[in-house]
Amino acid sequence: MDAAASNPVSVPEQPSGETSDLVIIGLGYVGLPLAAEAASAGLRVVGLDVNEHVVDGLNRGVSHVDDLADEDVRAMREGGFIATTDAACLARTRTIVICVPTPLSPEGGPDLGAVTSAAKAIAAHLTPGTLVILESTTYPGTTEEVVRPLLEESGLVAGADFHLAFSPERIDPGNPTFGVANTPKVVGGLTEECGTAAAEFYGRFVETVVRARGTREAEMAKLLENTYRHVNIALVNEMAIFCQELGVDLWDAIAAAKTKPFGFQAFYPGPGVGGHCIPIDPNYLSYKVKTLGYPFRFVELAQEINGRMPAYVTQRAQELLNESGLALSRSKVLLLGVTYKADIADQRESPARPVARKLAAKGATLTYHDPHVDAWEVDGQEVPRATDLDRALAEADLTILLTDHGEYRPKRLAEYARLLLDTRGVLRRSAPEADAEVPSQTRALARHEGLRVL
Repeated sequence: MDAAASNPVSVPEQPSGETSDLVIIGLGYVGLPLAAEAASAGLRVVGLDVNEHVVDGLNRGVSHVDDLADEDVRAMREGGFIATTDAACLARTRTIVICVPTPLSPEGGPDLGAVTSAAKAIAAHLTPGTLVILESTTYPGTTEEVVRPLLEESGLVAGADFHLAFSPERIDPGNPTFGVANTPKVVGGLTEECGTAAAEFYGRFVETVVRARGTREAEMAKLLENTYRHVNIALVNEMAIFCQELGVDLWDAIAAAKTKPFGFQAFYPGPGVGGHCIPIDPNYLSYKVKTLGYPFRFVELAQEINGRMPAYVTQRAQELLNESGLALSRSKVLLLGVTYKADIADQRESPARPVARKLAAKGATLTYHDPHVDAWEVDGQEVPRATDLDRALAEADLTILLTDHGEYRPKRLAEYARLLLDTRGVLRRSAPEADAEVPSQTRALARHEGLRVL
């Protein structure tokens, strides 16, 4: 019988003056909001990160993520939070949560380098009774097959001497409604006792904790969430391409379909997919499936469709210029928004960069405007930044809206832009989005000469 199943952990009481309640490894867009929520609930939190600049900034009360302001970090500091690069803190805590990045390798597979480094650091300092939780997105089996053996190099046995669990992060940067506390937290333990310990820990500052059967189910839940989005975005992106050829207003069709109160969820086309989840996470699931000898055809097709959207945006831009007697190679093109999502500064996997690359390759002269990005480059070449939006719109031969920041209002765009390609449907948002009726009153604006919606 597995020692983890036969010897449940007995958590010893530790002197409160010598320990922290929580050490979070990785103080990025996942780890720092988690630390803030835990600290606000009264937990003594230590943040561990390899980036000295990040650590120094946090200890001075300076935030480096969109979802926390400097005053939030200062409040954390007043509550006892400290950031450090010294892994010795791992030996003096009750709970350790791993929130490190899991990007793709150059070959397109999972890069677990940061996870394995974190696990090795923990193993060097692991003490009996500690709860270790992995939050970094990964493929099913990682917690048990990769993290567990590394932790057990400490001589302690997972499930017998320490608890081990997986809980997928569900951070949505810039979301004003859902944060750490009110987003249900999925938890899967290596053993029943491990799951209980992890659920009790999160229950101290998260409203709803959802128990999964085990670590693999919890790992799969995260990948299922984002693969679902990836596939459905690919569906509407492909529909956008052929609806243009058929003369069908896809945005109008989506607005009509979403009035159905059951069986349909609206997804919208765009210039590609970006961010920390959708372009990355389905690849982890695809990788795992391929190890079984099967292709994951849905994910591979979605990747193909979403990956070609920057080329389609470039094609539509060229067509719009041609209709006005202009050549892309001699045109000034303004890109509106270069982050992957509205009203945040995060540029990870933003489709703006491949769009800019393709436009530049065809000879276009590029400028960009983004209220959240002070400097931007593509392939090592700095792209000039426009500071006066109205003037930039008026001077550009073509404006391409790539990110729907709140500053980009339909009336403003229609008034100042000579030619506009709207890849985010901003021109269709004159009516409140909560209105269930088909927004027919926006059609005239969207079809005005020189204004196009993807």
